[in-house]
Amino acid sequence: MSHSPVPLGTFPTPVEPAPRLAAALGLGPEDLWIKRDDLTGLGGGGNKIRKLEWTVGTALAEGADTLVTTGAPQSNHARLTAAAAARVGLDAVLVLRGSPGVSRSGNLALDGLFGARLAWAGDVDRAGLDAAAAEVCARLRARGARPALIPFGGSGVLGARGYVRCGEELDEQLPELRTVVVALGSGGTMAGLVAALGAGSVLGVDVGALADPATAVAEFAAPLTTDQVTAEGLRVRRDQVGAGYAALTGPVTQALRLAARTEGLVLDPIYTGRALAGLQAAVRDGEVRPGEKTVFVHTGGLPGLFGHPDTVAFAEEGAAVFEG
Repeated sequence: MSHSPVPLGTFPTPVEPAPRLAAALGLGPEDLWIKRDDLTGLGGGGNKIRKLEWTVGTALAEGADTLVTTGAPQSNHARLTAAAAARVGLDAVLVLRGSPGVSRSGNLALDGLFGARLAWAGDVDRAGLDAAAAEVCARLRARGARPALIPFGGSGVLGARGYVRCGEELDEQLPELRTVVVALGSGGTMAGLVAALGAGSVLGVDVGALADPATAVAEFAAPLTTDQVTAEGLRVRRDQVGAGYAALTGPVTQALRLAARTEGLVLDPIYTGRALAGLQAAVRDGEVRPGEKTVFVHTGGLPGLFGHPDTVAFAEEGAAVFEG
C-alpha cells in the first residue's frame, strides 16, 4: 500500500540551455537543455530524492523506524537514503556489495556523515544482495526495530511516481521537447518519464546495473499510464556499458571532459557520463537530430566521482601546468 509522499527535495528543478555543449555534439544552439535534477537539494542532490519522497513517505505512514536499502559501495541511492533518514528522524542501514576498506571517499564518506550503519555483503550478485538485506531486516525485527526495506535504486512502481512528476515539470517547462535522454540503471527514473511523456519521447542509456533494464522499466511504467508499455517499445541504447557498470570507458571520459569544458557541468562516470556518451552516439547515428528540442536529465552523482579512482586520476591529469 502506498501513501502520500514526504517532502524531501526542492522542486521544480530548473531547465537550463546548453548551447556550447549542443554545438560540440552537432546540435543547434537552442536544441539542448539540461534538466538539473542534480539540484534537488537534500544530501548532495540527485534523482533518487524524487523516488525517496514516495518510498520514505510510505515507510513513515507504516510506522517504520529504520530504512534499509542496498547498493554498490558508491551508491547514490544509498547515500540519499541515509540523508532522507536523517531528515525525517529514522535510522539507516545500508547493505552494500563488497568489503570494507576498499574505498573511503565519495558517497561512502557521506554515508558515515549522515550516520548510516553499513552492512557489507561480500562478493555477491543481485540475489545475494537481496538475501543479505532480508537478513538485516530480520535481525532488526528480532531486536524490536521496525525496518522498511527500500528497493534497489529506489526503483519500483511506487518510486517511479516521483519521475512522473518530473515528466510533468518538463512538459510545462519545454512543451515542444522531442527527446528526453536519461541514464538507465535500476529503471525507475526512466519508467516515470515514460509514463508521463510516452515511450517515444524518452531515450534511456543503459549503464549496466541490470541484465534486462528495459523489462524493469516496462513493469514499473505500465501501472502508471493508460498507454501500453512494453520492453520492445522502449528507446534504449546499450552501447555504453563497456566492460561493466563500474568501468570507466573512453567515450565516458570524453563526455565528462566535454560537459565540463563547454558548460562547466560536472557529470559522474557511471550514470550521467554514460548518458551523455549515449546522446553523443545518438546524434552521430541520426537518432537525435538538429532542430529538435532535446533534454538531458542530469541525475546527479557528483560524490561518486570522488570514489572512483580511475576518474579522479583522469581528471587530475587533465590539468595542464602553467608555464607563463
